[in-house]
Order: sequence, then structure tokens, then C-alpha cells
Amino acid sequence: MAGNQKAKGKAEQAKGKAKEVVGRAVGNESMEAEGRMEGAKGDARQAKEKAKDTFKH
Repeated sequence: MAGNQKAKGKAEQAKGKAKEVVGRAVGNESMEAEGRMEGAKGDARQAKEKAKDTFKH
């Protein structure tokens, strides 16, 4: 389960970064902001899973 959540976090980070870059390239500020938010969501999921791992060991 935790591995699945980590993978989901990585996917969110990658998708968010891609969306942010594309948004910046085409001058679409809302897409860029959406990408940053999605990336932050992935970062938060990753941090949560790392914290869980720390307390398990």
C-alpha cells in the first residue's frame, strides 16, 4: 500500500511539473499554476509516506 502511495506521489509530481512547464511555454498562467499545485500535492503525498516509513522503522 505504501509503495502504491509513493508511486502515486511521484506521478503527481511529474505530471505537475510537466503541466507547469507546458503552461509556462505557451503563456498559460492558469495551467502553470495548476501544475505547481499538482506538483505540491505530490510533494505532500511523498512527505507523508516518508514520515510513515520513519515511524515504522
